[in-house]
Amino acid sequence: MPSEIEIKLDLSNEALESLLGSDLLGEPDDALQQTSTYFETDDRRLSQKGFSLRIRSTGASHVQTVKASGPAKSLFVRSEWETPIEGNEPVLDHTSPLISEFGPELEVEAAFTVFIERRVWNIELNGSRLEVVVDRGDVVSGNRRSPVQEIEVELKDGDTQDLFVFIRKIDAIAPFRFGIQSKSERGLALLDRQQFMFKAERLNLERSIKASAAFREIATTCFRQFRLNEDILLQHRNSEALHQARVALRRLRSAFSLFKPLLTGDEPSRLQGELRWLAGVLGEARNLDVLLMKAKDSDLRAKLKDARNTAYGDAVEALGSARARALTIDFNQWLQCDLDRAGGSAASEDTSASEFAAKALDKMRKKLKKHGSALAETDDEHRHQVRKDAKKLRYAAEFFGSLFDDKRGARRHRKFIAAMEELQDHLGALNDLAMGPDVLEQHGLANHPARDSVVSHDDKNALIRMAQSSVDEVIDTKRFWR
Repeated sequence: MPSEIEIKLDLSNEALESLLGSDLLGEPDDALQQTSTYFETDDRRLSQKGFSLRIRSTGASHVQTVKASGPAKSLFVRSEWETPIEGNEPVLDHTSPLISEFGPELEVEAAFTVFIERRVWNIELNGSRLEVVVDRGDVVSGNRRSPVQEIEVELKDGDTQDLFVFIRKIDAIAPFRFGIQSKSERGLALLDRQQFMFKAERLNLERSIKASAAFREIATTCFRQFRLNEDILLQHRNSEALHQARVALRRLRSAFSLFKPLLTGDEPSRLQGELRWLAGVLGEARNLDVLLMKAKDSDLRAKLKDARNTAYGDAVEALGSARARALTIDFNQWLQCDLDRAGGSAASEDTSASEFAAKALDKMRKKLKKHGSALAETDDEHRHQVRKDAKKLRYAAEFFGSLFDDKRGARRHRKFIAAMEELQDHLGALNDLAMGPDVLEQHGLANHPARDSVVSHDDKNALIRMAQSSVDEVIDTKRFWR
């Protein structure tokens, strides 16, 4: 791990005032007024290719910065180019990668502006040097704006554990959530229609990456998907955001299971247990959402809505609890500090991610083939286990797809994912058939006159036949990893 690492924290106005009024930080070492203008092409080519271009003005000085992220980052030896310039217009020449990437005819225009009041503290803790930055302001595009209230804690030198010691000091004074959006991402969000849920982003793992490093990237991406949807869920109680937050937790738990040979010690198992708890709370609300989508009877619909509102209240309370905050801090500290240390990962198992992926995918495919060989001859509980096997295989296929992205591998991957999606649809329908009555009974609605309207009337035998056909199709589909 590099010695420099930065953690971003989002705080409410009340929490930030509590922190600034405490004795933890004291007077800042520096205070700045910054204006940063971000530029884009009219067709968003920069962000689509993984680049950002900004000019930051502090007093009379202007600095142009080009950053590469995602797939673009792996194309260059470094990922950031900073150049002092005169004025507020971009200088597009050989000093940045944009001309070589997009050609000399590249034209950009101002897309949004970030106005920030920045305060900076230099902290020494247990011999480590930390830089703490508090940013307050707004991201503005036309008449749309997004407030910024965040803290960035960067380890300049020393032990990563000390960074988290300081973060826990902040949490004791001012509860926070881990920040996962850059100011550039906040600005780009203002340019688009408001999103009410975020699906998993495509992973771009380098072929030479080690398995442990791949796990860190996968786990970070899962956590990012969870946090993006958590924010929407807390603000709007949106059903799709709740569903995708739960999917993100399932994907993260699957990553823990998938990489279990690498993850030693007791902490991974404990974290998985806490993730299972949080996913379970969200699952209660999701089960009611599924029934409510089918409900037509006004009385049953009203009762389901009441139950749903209670379940959403429970979910929001859980997300804001000390237990959930401790989980996110513990998870991020373990991921950043302990994974590479003794007791964090098993070095003997840390092969290349490609080799690890091929073995893991073969093992999971074999398990699905074995458990899914005779769905008509098993019970609902066994078919539910097959459904979980299928989900884990699909998540693993999505995690590792970029490691096998040559022409043949990419073609096979698309077909494999399509076959997996069809299988999950059929197994999901079977699960709804089995779960519906249990959910009604749990909420005292098992004998409601309109109960049959929300319980699936699909032909169970027909669904089993379709699910079996889909299992066979997945097994017959050529492996993209071989």
